[in-house]
Amino acid sequence: MFLSSPLEQFEIIVLKPVLFFNFLDLSFTNANLFLFLAFILLLFFFFSSLVFPFVLPSKFLFLLLSSYSFVLGIVKQQAGNKGIVFFPLFYALFLLILFSNLIGLLPFAFTPTSHLAFTLTLAFSCNLALIFLGFYLHSFRFLLLFVPKGSPAWLLPLIVVIEFFSYLIRTLSLSIRLFANMMAGHTLLHILSSFIVPLLTSGHLFIAFLPFILVVAVLALEFGIAFLQAYVFVVLLAIYLHDSFHPIH
Repeated sequence: MFLSSPLEQFEIIVLKPVLFFNFLDLSFTNANLFLFLAFILLLFFFFSSLVFPFVLPSKFLFLLLSSYSFVLGIVKQQAGNKGIVFFPLFYALFLLILFSNLIGLLPFAFTPTSHLAFTLTLAFSCNLALIFLGFYLHSFRFLLLFVPKGSPAWLLPLIVVIEFFSYLIRTLSLSIRLFANMMAGHTLLHILSSFIVPLLTSGHLFIAFLPFILVVAVLALEFGIAFLQAYVFVVLLAIYLHDSFHPIH
């Protein structure tokens, strides 16, 4: 069964309606299903080498340790040694976003990160936690983050307003970047794939080979983008964590 519209793959479908007190909707949807599958994959990837080490080949263990070292290096480089205490959170976020991106590349699968509701909630909760951390560590001195050192006094009110709004935009930039890249890539894959079957059924085998090659190329590109977007999300969060540790410019 083929989708009639490129955007139909992003439709949220209620699989099990659950309504409490006629106003609290906790229905189980396809978004919940694939997010749960991504979470199960994350747990397997993270714990299987400890629980079932005899099952896993050496290459998988190498991939596990490489991802661990990779994210740890990001946190150390961007947030410093103080940020290591938050490494488990960053590692879990990296794997969750990565697996959520990759699981959407399966045929007829749903991509949790292609919805702004998911990415916005993730970015907002992380940024809100970093604000609380900044005030916890520095009290009201955390507001010095909005006052660049050495700024001219006559420009200070304008600079503070710009810095404040640029800080608030961080949540939108984190969420929209991830959501837009996932949605655009999957939409392009659907559009290119929709040319293949009509060309095959009409007997144009040679012409159908061209969109097939494009689909394979875009699919390979999407694998790279899935990793890149998880990397960018974690890098930016680590930079924002550094700001919470060191609010003075």
